[in-house]
Amino acid sequence: MNEQQFTPFLQQLKLLNPSQKQRLHHNLEALETSAEEVLTVKATLRECPHCQSEKLKPWGSSHGLPRYRCVKCLKTCNPLTKSPLARLRKRDKWLLYAQALIDGLSIRKAAKLCGVNKNTAFQWRHRFLALANTHQAIHEEGIVEADETFFLESFKGQRNLPREARKRGGVGKTRGTSDDQIPVLVVRDRHKSTATIILDRIDAIHIEAALSPLVDSDAILCTDGAAVYSAFCKKTGIEHEVIKSKGPRARGAFHIQNVNI
Repeated sequence: MNEQQFTPFLQQLKLLNPSQKQRLHHNLEALETSAEEVLTVKATLRECPHCQSEKLKPWGSSHGLPRYRCVKCLKTCNPLTKSPLARLRKRDKWLLYAQALIDGLSIRKAAKLCGVNKNTAFQWRHRFLALANTHQAIHEEGIVEADETFFLESFKGQRNLPREARKRGGVGKTRGTSDDQIPVLVVRDRHKSTATIILDRIDAIHIEAALSPLVDSDAILCTDGAAVYSAFCKKTGIEHEVIKSKGPRARGAFHIQNVNI
């Protein structure tokens, strides 16, 4: 919920009767309890993040996290070791900062909201985004949709630009898929398993490299009918359902609306 949505909601609190206020209080307490369970990071490690050995022994705790020692490499670890969140402090503010990211707040506004230094907010931003990149589907089955989208290449934060600076929301040098556009392949099945893959180019070689380890051999691939997808399905034997951009957007259960949201 952004600030514009939150302010009217806050103003309506004075209209609540005592019973409704008590129910609201109980619900807020339940949310806080849920957040605390997340922040204690009670996940049990199955293998050592250093050597991937499964021989781990409990080794006390440190900074509120359970600690383990590997019998093989003798190194200690916790559930966050070698993850993007490793060695980050102030875990009680992580959920608030994550919401700030969702709301699109700037680094300074997010830092002020969470009561942390702007340098901390900057580090958290990159760590959180790196963590989000690890939550990719590795296998998709059933009806699988695939389509590509394009983003203008950004050099934000760099001092020496290979082109003239442009304002946010600018346009490419040429229409369509120009050299300054980054192609991103979005793949999603009906179980909502989603993968986003940055491609160097949209051709048969890169599409095959992206989809081969991801899409099940018994899946039905729904695309807009681009030649690269047809070539991939023909080579792998995967059933292909083509949904043309001109005409009906769905044919029974087959469509590509989930990847075009």
